[in-house]
Amino acid sequence: MRYFMYLEFDGSAYSGWQIQPHSPSVQQRLEEALALFLREDVAVTGAGRTDAGVHASEMVAHFDLEAPQECGWMRNKLNGILPPDIAVHRIVPVRPDAHARFDALSRTYRYYVTMRKSAFHRDYSWFLPNEPDFGLMNKAAELLIPTTDFTSFSKLHTDTRTNDCRVTEALWEPLPDGRRVFTITADRFLRNMVRAIVGTLMEVGRHKLTVDGFKQITDSRDRCRAGDSAPAQGLFLHKIVYPDNLFEI
Repeated sequence: MRYFMYLEFDGSAYSGWQIQPHSPSVQQRLEEALALFLREDVAVTGAGRTDAGVHASEMVAHFDLEAPQECGWMRNKLNGILPPDIAVHRIVPVRPDAHARFDALSRTYRYYVTMRKSAFHRDYSWFLPNEPDFGLMNKAAELLIPTTDFTSFSKLHTDTRTNDCRVTEALWEPLPDGRRVFTITADRFLRNMVRAIVGTLMEVGRHKLTVDGFKQITDSRDRCRAGDSAPAQGLFLHKIVYPDNLFEI
C-alpha cells in the first residue's frame, strides 16, 4: 500500500532533505520514526531535495507498507516521535504507481526578506539593511516566465538530463509584517535555482545590474555570470500540486 505524507519542517538543524552519511537530514528522521513504531524498514521518497537550512511549509513524500494502516494513527504516532522541528499534517492513501517527485504538476517556493532587524525572523528571512528596488526586481522577474533553459541559475555539475523548466509565476509582494516575499511556481526546479534567481534579482534591486543585463544572464546559460546564491534561511518550499487521479484508489 502506498501513502503520501504531507509535512512541514524547519530546516535550520538539517543538512537538507536527503540522507547524508554523517549529517542529520529530514528524510533520515522520518525513516527512523516510521521504523520505530511500524517495526519494519520504510523507505521515504520526497517530492524534491532541499538544501541545508532550507525550510518547507509543505513537503510531500511517499512510502510503501506491506499491510495497510490507519492514516490518522500513523500521523499521530509520527508526530509523537519526531523532533519539534518536523510536523506531519496528514497521510493519505494513493495509487500504487503514484510518485511524490515525478507526478508533481507544479511546485511553489517562497523566499522571504526583511529590512528590519528581528530576533525572531533571523532564521526565516534574509535581512537586508537597505531596501532594494522591488519594482525593478519585478520587471526582471517577469522575464523568467517566457524562459525555458535555466542553466544560468543551476548548480554546476548536476546529474539532471535537462535544465528546462516552465515558470508560471514569479513575483515580489509586500507582507503585513513589513517583510517582502518572492513567490515562484514552476513544473520543476533545478538545484539551487531559486536561491540563484533571488541573488541575481537582488543585483537588479541594488542597481548593480539592469533588467536588460538580467535577461542577458538568463539567455547566456552561464551560471558564472549570475549573482551569488541568496542565503538558505529565507527559502521555503511552499506548495506542491498533484493530479487528482493519484488519490482515486
